[in-house]
Formats: sequence, structure tokens, C-alpha cells
Amino acid sequence: MTLTVRVPEELSARVPVEQRGPGLDRDSVRLLVSRGTAVSHHAFVELPRLLRAGDLLVVNTSPTLAAAVDGWLGGTRVVVHFSTRGDDGRWAVELRDPDGRGTTRARAGVRAGDEVRLVGGAGLVVEEPLSTRGERLWRARVTRDVLGVLREHGRPVRYAYTERDQPLSAYQTVFALPSPDGAGSAEMPSAGRPFTGRTVAELVSRGVQFAPVTLHAGLASGEAHEPPYPERFVVPEASARLVGAVRAGGGRVIAVGTTAVRAVESAAGADGVVRAAAGWTGLVVTPERGVRVVDGLLTGLHEPEASHLLMLEAVAGRAAVDRGYEEALRGRYLWHEFGDVHLVLPG
Repeated sequence: MTLTVRVPEELSARVPVEQRGPGLDRDSVRLLVSRGTAVSHHAFVELPRLLRAGDLLVVNTSPTLAAAVDGWLGGTRVVVHFSTRGDDGRWAVELRDPDGRGTTRARAGVRAGDEVRLVGGAGLVVEEPLSTRGERLWRARVTRDVLGVLREHGRPVRYAYTERDQPLSAYQTVFALPSPDGAGSAEMPSAGRPFTGRTVAELVSRGVQFAPVTLHAGLASGEAHEPPYPERFVVPEASARLVGAVRAGGGRVIAVGTTAVRAVESAAGADGVVRAAAGWTGLVVTPERGVRVVDGLLTGLHEPEASHLLMLEAVAGRAAVDRGYEEALRGRYLWHEFGDVHLVLPG
């Protein structure tokens, strides 16, 4: 799906909302609500009043990693973005060039056998493309424990539309939990970012429940807008049972973020029943595949070419997505991980 709209550069959220003025918190973003093609405008703090007792929010507990590390390819400085660790110990990585503005641009000409010296002394050897889709992500071996390198020398992945580097804490959601093996997401599961402790408490007090799942998000394709690669996920038994109970009771299952959709839909059988599951998922939710479990979706605003819009179309239909994005542009909503959010509910 490609929308026939252009997002003006000034609608990119350049800093987190809490840095835009005194008295602002994460829940100070705006909330666009689509019910079919009907659209309404709200503040995110109104979310508890927009949901119903018996609704279920599926939330991603993956923490965000400081996944960007400086290095040198020969005498040339590069930035390595670490995406996903494979079962064989190799990592999917993207090599990028500094752009002179504190951010990076995609690096052309990466080849198997390239050796990168990382800050701190670790070495990285590029071995092969991650898939036949292209040569953006490569499998690479690193001479040290990568998670240790990230803890010591990493910083959050940052893109050119942002104004400056942010601390890792700015990229953690209220739902983030440490993983037993130290794994996490290369990019923040950003739909959960506007939630604060008080928002969660009010939702619970109004009878809205939460089902935690985990999906460690890899690196999105900022330039090429590729569909997602396989990612690790876990849907615990308790969450699977809760989804089934809410559906049986007539409640709505609303995913917080596209990562939560991918996780819970990966655990759903052809019969629509969610069962405990863990491993790798290569599922790409499209209108043709549809959704088996999710009734609604809370998500950020995505670029018109992004593959995430296929998932929105699968949940809400093309007309609803078109209408919602027209209103988001007209209303001057802010895009990207620090921006405003979009709640898609059944019409």
C-alpha cells in the first residue's frame, strides 16, 4: 500500500514531547481516533475514556538496546547498527556512513569480507547478506560479546529527522522489561511510549486489561521501506489465555504497536485461537492475509511508503487508513517515534 500523500518535513517529531515545553509528559501527545472512516481528534490522556471495560491491550515488553556503535572500515569512519542476533551467534547488522549532522545515511558498496574495527577494540567481519532481498542488512561475526559492546559503547539508533542524540531512557517504554538473555529491540516499540504509570493505572481502574508479549524489533528500512525481516517473539501462556477469555467475553483485542500485532498474530492458529508460542516469526500482515485476533491497533504515524500501512489496512481497511492519514495531515499531527499516535478501532 502506498498513500498518495507527502508528509512535510516540519511534521517530523524532532525531540520527545516532554522536551517541547514546561509541564509536558510522555502522555502529552495527540491521539487521532479512526472508527471506520469516522475520525475524531483527542489528547492521549483521553485514551482511558475511549476504551471500554473488558477491552484488552496487547503490549510489547521488549526493551530498547543502545544498538548504534562507531567503528572504522580501514581508515573510514562508519556506524554499525546492530539489528538481530541469530541462533548461530552472528548478528544482522547495517553499516552506515556519518552524514556530518550527527546522524547517518545508508552505506553503499558493503562487501562480504569487509572488516570493521569497533570502538573499544572489538572486531566485526561481514560475511553474507541477510537475505536475497537486498544488501542492506548483513550477517556478521563479532570478536566480543555484542551486548557487552552495546552496554559499554552503544547509543540509541537515531535518524536524520531528529534534532539531537537522546539518552537510552528516552527510548524505553513503561512496559519494557529486561530479557533473561539481555536481548532487546534495535528500535523502540514506539507505540507504547506515550503510556505513563498514571495512564496505565487509570486504564486498569476502568476495567481495561493488559496482555504482555515480547517481540524484539530489528532495524527498519528508513530509505527502502522493506517489509520486516524475521524477529524473535514470545507470547506467554497467561497472555494467550487472556486473549481467548476476552474474545469469548465480547471484549476487543487492541494491539499497542505493529510489533504487538506481529507477535500475537504469529501465535494464532488458522482457527483464530492464540496459543503460547516462542521463536522466530517471519509473518508479514497484509490485507490479503488479514488478521485473526486483533480488533484494533494503537500505532504511530508511518511514512506513506512504509510496509506498516499494509498492516493498518488489514486491520481497518484501505478507506479508513486513507481517511485517517488525510486528517492527520490536515490536523498537523507529528510523525515518527516521538510523534503523535493513531488509534484504529472497529467502525
